[in-house]
Amino acid sequence: MPVNLTAPQAASLLPVRGIKLGFSEAHIRKPNRKDVLVITLAEGSHVAGVFTLNQFCAAPVLLCKTHLASNKPIRALLVNTGCANAGTGENGIHRANLTCEALGKLLNIQASQVLPFSTGVILESLPEDKVIAGLPAAIDNLKEENWLNAAEAIMTTDIVAKGTSRQIELSGKTVTITGISKGSGMIHPNMATMLGYIATDANITQSALESVIHHAVNKSFNCITVDGDTSTNDSLIMIATNQATNVEISETSTDFAVLRDALTEVAIELAQAIVRDGEGATKFMTVRIEGGRDEA
Repeated sequence: MPVNLTAPQAASLLPVRGIKLGFSEAHIRKPNRKDVLVITLAEGSHVAGVFTLNQFCAAPVLLCKTHLASNKPIRALLVNTGCANAGTGENGIHRANLTCEALGKLLNIQASQVLPFSTGVILESLPEDKVIAGLPAAIDNLKEENWLNAAEAIMTTDIVAKGTSRQIELSGKTVTITGISKGSGMIHPNMATMLGYIATDANITQSALESVIHHAVNKSFNCITVDGDTSTNDSLIMIATNQATNVEISETSTDFAVLRDALTEVAIELAQAIVRDGEGATKFMTVRIEGGRDEA
């Protein structure tokens, strides 16, 4: 059983303005299981991502990097469980791209505006037909309050869903942060066989968001280990929908550190939840270092 960890209550995962989430049961590996997740982003959202440093990146990781590098505004995320689409070569990239194209047509956006993610069994071809067949149902139940369902839809060997929320004040305005993650085994820096999605409605520049995600990941997901194994599909995505009416935050803004630290707190809680739910874990341990010459 997880170490001092229980699944969050649906009401505790606060809606983030500009984010909607929908899921479906596409029977990718098992029947009667949520295994396809669609997340839509409001126009004008900023997106930043960090990924595994494993030389054998899975197809969806490679495609995500390509789509982010295109500088086209990201409008949707597509996640499937049951099949990691890893070790599948050009065929895997082709199949992942087909799912992006299908979702793009349904949402009236370009395929390059979709970020794909897969988790599950490696060295198997993605059953893109099942993923695509599950998209209409996922779109039909897109809701702002679907965070717990989303957390459940990305689970693989996880025992409990993982999610948390925060609200802070920026320039007198209330800003919401909500995040979910999955992971249980093959967890070790840099990154791990984990997926993480953290969203805020804060108004922040793209460059500032990039700075925040690198700060947050190095304080959280890159500081955990379960079994010493790294993986091929590790991804952390941070989204700012800019729907809050706070004064836009840049790296030099007074509120930059406040938002950065709040987003980092969410990342740390999600990362620690992965360790607490580690495969076979019976204890959660932290290591405190004093007097180190530098952070490394």
